[in-house]
Amino acid sequence: MKSYFPKDFLWGGATAANQVEGGSGIDGKGLSVSDVYLFDSSMPKERWTDQWHMMTHQQVAEAQDPNSTKYYPKRQGIGFYHHFKEDIRLFAEMGFKAYRMSIAWTRIFPKGDEVEPNEAGLAFYDAVFDECLKYGIEPVVSLSHYEMPLYLVTEYGGWPNRQVIDFYVRFAKTVIERYQKKVKYWVTFNEINCVKHHPYVSVGIIEEGHPNIEQDKYQGAHHQFVASAIVTDYCHRLIPDAKVGCMISYQLLTPYSCDPDDVQKTVESQRTSLFFSDVQARGYYPAYANRMFEEKGVELVIEPGDLEIIRENPVDFVSFSYYMSSAVSAHPERLESAVGNLITGGIKNPYLPSSKWGWQIDPKGLRTALNQLYDRYQKPLFIAENGLGAEDVVNEDGTIDDFYRIDYLRQHIEQINEALHDGVEVFGYTAWGCIDIISASTSQMSKRYGFIYVDQDDEGNGTKKRIKKASFDWYKKVIASNGATL
Repeated sequence: MKSYFPKDFLWGGATAANQVEGGSGIDGKGLSVSDVYLFDSSMPKERWTDQWHMMTHQQVAEAQDPNSTKYYPKRQGIGFYHHFKEDIRLFAEMGFKAYRMSIAWTRIFPKGDEVEPNEAGLAFYDAVFDECLKYGIEPVVSLSHYEMPLYLVTEYGGWPNRQVIDFYVRFAKTVIERYQKKVKYWVTFNEINCVKHHPYVSVGIIEEGHPNIEQDKYQGAHHQFVASAIVTDYCHRLIPDAKVGCMISYQLLTPYSCDPDDVQKTVESQRTSLFFSDVQARGYYPAYANRMFEEKGVELVIEPGDLEIIRENPVDFVSFSYYMSSAVSAHPERLESAVGNLITGGIKNPYLPSSKWGWQIDPKGLRTALNQLYDRYQKPLFIAENGLGAEDVVNEDGTIDDFYRIDYLRQHIEQINEALHDGVEVFGYTAWGCIDIISASTSQMSKRYGFIYVDQDDEGNGTKKRIKKASFDWYKKVIASNGATL
């Protein structure tokens, strides 16, 4: 295959602090919104994602009980807090050019509203970045990846409270100043559009019994837009060659049929995701937002100067996660729905296979997504997440034959190459969960994405030994050939 990947393309992998680090309560770390998620194998599997979609007041209260015996997997992660040197060495062995990661807000400001940062937390990320740079790995850092301090939820009500802008800006400025010579690429908010689906981890809203959830979702999003613009401006002033990006979850939507109603419904549904990148990449609220807000009963409180700071500080690049596509119908009740962990739902596309978790696999959709986003924004694109969650089996000889993962990734990388040939500007690709991590949505360990197996089960038992899978050597060859050998 002829490779159209630029010579400085950022090949690598991605994780989030709340899913890998562990070390809860160590060196002053506070509780984050993700530390509230349970794993209970006795719970029916169809309910494992319930807490991801809707958090309850009782669950938040129970999670703060220091005497609780319940298992909160994201407090343990995979022990990256203690194993990061080993893990980064393995990333380097694969040839990573970039490692997309996040900084746990609660390591720097444990409750979120403190004035002075926690030096132990800052020192930890100094060590992580130094280890990356030792191997020539470029850190791509998300400032907020479902990790806001739980205290800001329980005491301030999350992002709908304008005070949280100041807390986030203080955190962001602290880490940008600290790591200005170590980090060039920054992302202000992970999957900012997912407030639509899981407002608890996105903006800190406890949805249960909420009197006007849509109002608070979009008010919280507005405050994030303002905060992102302030931080973008600060970063550009402090680090002139820095690049600041936004990030959305991009599930390509296609009409189920050529029925004009299906086509229109698809346009409207896709806009609900693109609205967020529209604001951050273009620097203003799109015209269609007026009708969207009207139909949702949303009346934003916009303070003087908000729109100006947003307009003056659009992001430099657009990053996104891509796992699947979904068909849309104006009459979903007549058709088979897409089940499993398809967060946005949709109609099952009969032309596509599905993973065990119900995610419809559509590699060609990634090429379409890249072209759509580049046509829309004319800004460099970065694929921040892409991967296949599967149950991997360790053979008797210790090998792991994850050829299904290789096949999935190969097909998607082929389509990135096609998009590059189309003229789309893509500067990086970081495969999601490059080492096995705790699942964001189900809190499972057995839903694995990595090139590196971690000996740990759903209940947190295991040696945490790292084992290379078949995909490890395959991805190493892909990077070494700059995408020419798949």
